[in-house]
Amino acid sequence: MEAKQISKAVIKRLPRYYRYLGELLEDNVERISSNDLSKKMRVTASQIRQDLNNFGGFGQQGYGYNVKYLYTEIGKILGLDIVHPMIIVGAGNLGQALANYVEFEKRGFKLAGIFDVNPVLEGIAVRGIEIQMISDLPFFMKENNIEIAILTLPKNKARDMAEILIENGIKAIWNFAHIDLDTPDDVIVENVHLSESLMTLSYNLSQYRQEHIDDEK
Repeated sequence: MEAKQISKAVIKRLPRYYRYLGELLEDNVERISSNDLSKKMRVTASQIRQDLNNFGGFGQQGYGYNVKYLYTEIGKILGLDIVHPMIIVGAGNLGQALANYVEFEKRGFKLAGIFDVNPVLEGIAVRGIEIQMISDLPFFMKENNIEIAILTLPKNKARDMAEILIENGIKAIWNFAHIDLDTPDDVIVENVHLSESLMTLSYNLSQYRQEHIDDEK
């Protein structure tokens, strides 16, 4: 039997469900209806039911959703019920900022190592983890079973470094370099372009301003 294909839009909403459900747990909320959850998510109750039905539903008619159970199950769907050892390649400002982001560990992403090509950075500790050189990478990955790499190197170094990571067994790359990476089918890449996100924000701000100018005419 073929696995059901889940749309990218649904997959993108899953982390939001997980985050909002986590907030509900912190507020000691035990259950919630799709209507109430829709107000937090800003999607329709029907959309929420359709999304969750892709994975089995989880709700009970007349009761809604058990918050703790749904939070746990979505965590499993997202793969957060296991620990993901990961490394950061690129120990500049962005790399060090990501290394200092403690929320990763709360989600099961354990930072195991930080690497860079600049010898000036060798031995500097970030949250107790010493920056190592790329030459140490193959042995480190083999010894620590690393599958995820966060890539924050400059654009001109990112493609070659991605090849090195893949040759040494990396199966997933969170790419912050300003370049889209071409990788084999068995290597997953999530490209994060900060400037594109900022430009999208700028566009929406411009649209908002234009709409208000038109309203005032």
